[in-house]
Amino acid sequence: MAKRSSSEAMAWLLFSAGGVVSALLVPVLLLLSGVLFPLGLLVPEHAHLAAVLGHPLTKVVLLGLCMLALLHWAHRFRYTLYDGLRLKRLSVPINLLCYGGALAGSVWAAIVLF
Repeated sequence: MAKRSSSEAMAWLLFSAGGVVSALLVPVLLLLSGVLFPLGLLVPEHAHLAAVLGHPLTKVVLLGLCMLALLHWAHRFRYTLYDGLRLKRLSVPINLLCYGGALAGSVWAAIVLF
């Protein structure tokens, strides 16, 4: 059996955490901001909504959601390229593309939020 690197366990941990957090929070956010608010079924007070979205804890939670979702995507896309397209020989550029893209997206989300 081939020896796995210690970073592989961390990648799988972030993959599963991103999947769970995305599965729990994204549908709620889409329901609120994509259906209930635009249809007027739930009309929040502007001052209250601005206060909630301006709170630092809300920004940290949204940043964590973005980061974990992007890391979930990166790991899934990496293995799609490895196993689906059989590009394991290009592991270094694929890792840089996937995890570099997740890092760049996380930095962009932090800039937008803060």
